Formats: sequence, C-alpha cells, structure tokens
Amino acid sequence: MKMDGKASTPDFLKIIEKCIEGDRAAQKRLYADYYGFAMSVALRYCKTKDEALEVANDGFLRVFLNLTKYKPSHSFGNWFKRILINCSIDFYRSQKKHYNQQDIDTAYTLESQEQSAEGNLGHSELMKLVYALPHTYKTNFCLFAIDGFSHEEISKKLDISVGTSKSNVSRARKLLREYLTEMSKVQRMNINK
Repeated sequence: MKMDGKASTPDFLKIIEKCIEGDRAAQKRLYADYYGFAMSVALRYCKTKDEALEVANDGFLRVFLNLTKYKPSHSFGNWFKRILINCSIDFYRSQKKHYNQQDIDTAYTLESQEQSAEGNLGHSELMKLVYALPHTYKTNFCLFAIDGFSHEEISKKLDISVGTSKSNVSRARKLLREYLTEMSKVQRMNINK
C-alpha cells in the first residue's frame, strides 16, 4: 500500500471497502500500514509515548467509524492527519489542567541529550528539542509551525485567545533558541576537551 494513501491504487480501494464492511483483517492491515504515521503525528502533541498511543488509537477508531466519509480522490494520509490532529487537541483539552505541572523526575535537562560534535542538527534532534518544550508551548508551536494552522484557528481549537496563541509560539521559539545556544556551548566544550 502506498503511504501517501492515494485511493487510485486498486489494492488501497479494496482495503478501504473491506474496512467499511467491518473486515478485521483489512482493518488490521490499515492499522499496521499507518501506525508509524499516526504515532509520528500524535507524538508532536503528546507528552509521553503512552499518551500518543492513546491518541493514535482514538484516531484509528474515528477513521474506522467514519471511513464512509473519506473521498477516494483525496489523500488518505492528509485526511487521517487531520483526524489525528483533532484527536490530539481533544486529548490536550481533556488533560489541560495537568499540563501546567511538571514532574521533577521528567524535567528536561540539556545534559541528558546526546549531541553530535559536528554541530549538525538533524530532524530527529530538532524534534527532541521541540518535544522538550513545556506542553502548552509545544502544542501551539506544532500546530502553527509544523502543521500550518493560523493563530485564529489555533485559538478556536484550543479555546484560547489569538494573543495567547501568538505568545505561546513566540515563547516556544525563544526556548528553542535557548536550547540551541546551550547545545552549542556544550558542543564547544566537548570539542575543546
């Protein structure tokens, strides 16, 4: 199955049809093919892997319940991504009161992050820094900078003001710059040893 999920492939259309009919084997195949994709989207918005798994599974449930609404002329991946983002936002809202607290054992420390001496910051390293942001900042930053939502859309989805959305993204960027500056200092110290 093609990961872009274009329904132009006959195999993909058969799997979708079987999923609509309730065929467990087809649902299992769709789940297996899109599990990694679902987790990568959910991890952008969740604090832990367990939370991301809950969001991903909720997303799959919504897909299976609403598969008749999927238009085969569109990208399945984009349709599913939108569902996952909405599931992530719903989960965030349900857990919002807990996200302002940070457990001292799980607090982010730059020293715990392994960095390359060359100073090349790849996608995975950058995403680790994004994941280290306080949850509210991370959610706003991912919605704005990664998934392309406007501040107006974010304010409606998260039930916050537009100004709060802008402020959270600005603070996230400031923290990311601080993390990068600190990483640079650590790298220079490691090179000089």
